[in-house]
Amino acid sequence: MSDFAATWSLTRQRFVDSLQGLNHSQLNWRLHPDTLTIGEMALHVAGVEVSFATQLNGQTPEGELARLKAAATEGCVNDAPFPFSVEEITPEFVAQQLEIARSHAEPLVTNPTDELRSKQIKSALGPVIDGTGALVRLGFHPGYHHGQVHMIRTAPGFPK
Repeated sequence: MSDFAATWSLTRQRFVDSLQGLNHSQLNWRLHPDTLTIGEMALHVAGVEVSFATQLNGQTPEGELARLKAAATEGCVNDAPFPFSVEEITPEFVAQQLEIARSHAEPLVTNPTDELRSKQIKSALGPVIDGTGALVRLGFHPGYHHGQVHMIRTAPGFPK
């Protein structure tokens, strides 16, 4: 197990657990116009995992995987529309996309090679980082959004 796996596994599982029991309406409730919904946030987390994993593996995602990768930046880091519609963002769809992303990221996080650690990729925020930097970000990222999910779920007006 790598030095990143314990952190990534813990923060990611807590993030996934924070989504449990949410319905379609709750996943798509927007706290205010400049925030992601919880569902968009979950797809963004999955998109970042796919983005980093495919870049580190030298792959170009196609079809639905490319669309998931786009959620790393579209509608959250830039002004483009989010790549998934409210109708698509259901509890089942979110869980499926998180599982797809996990299957891409987990092997890299748990067993990164020296070659992978030194590979240069583009971060979702723009700068070029190495593989170690990507693994650090993967460990932190779900935890960052876990806190946001808590804030949204406890906000006045959140659908019960």
